[in-house]
Amino acid sequence: MLTAVSRQELKEVLMDGKSPGVKEPYFVISGEGGQNITVITPGTNGTEFNKTHGHFHTFQEVEVYHVVYGQGVLLMQRNDENGEAKEVRIVGLRPGSTVEVPSGYCHTIANVGKNYLVVIDNSPSSAKSHNSDSINEKQGLVYYIVDKKGEVGFDPNPNYRLHPQISTY
Repeated sequence: MLTAVSRQELKEVLMDGKSPGVKEPYFVISGEGGQNITVITPGTNGTEFNKTHGHFHTFQEVEVYHVVYGQGVLLMQRNDENGEAKEVRIVGLRPGSTVEVPSGYCHTIANVGKNYLVVIDNSPSSAKSHNSDSINEKQGLVYYIVDKKGEVGFDPNPNYRLHPQISTY
């Protein structure tokens, strides 16, 4: 099944949902047996690189992403019991790379390149396996991935009290 995610659906987690941006941010092709292909459109939403909505998993397994094409950044965070970020990790995405998102982490993927970013994951495709409620409440993850004069930067989300140091993997 092919699902297109609209800008309207993504607005609630953007740094500035009123600024101009990508009309169709990304597409998900859900397959049988928990394999999905996500295609993220290049571009920015204001100064923020185009991204996926982001979610926590409700299943207790590692989600594995394989990068097929393009260039991006995966940001994942682990929250405390009050919904504040207590650990933040980023991973650069290049064709051929594989990234594991541990159980208990929420994550988003940003396309920081000039072409489509294509990733394959092993996540169950049912809506019950993803939870975005706390991400929606905070208007995204703890950092926004932004274009800083041609370089990738990270702006803190003011809806979080704490902004842990970013670890790279």
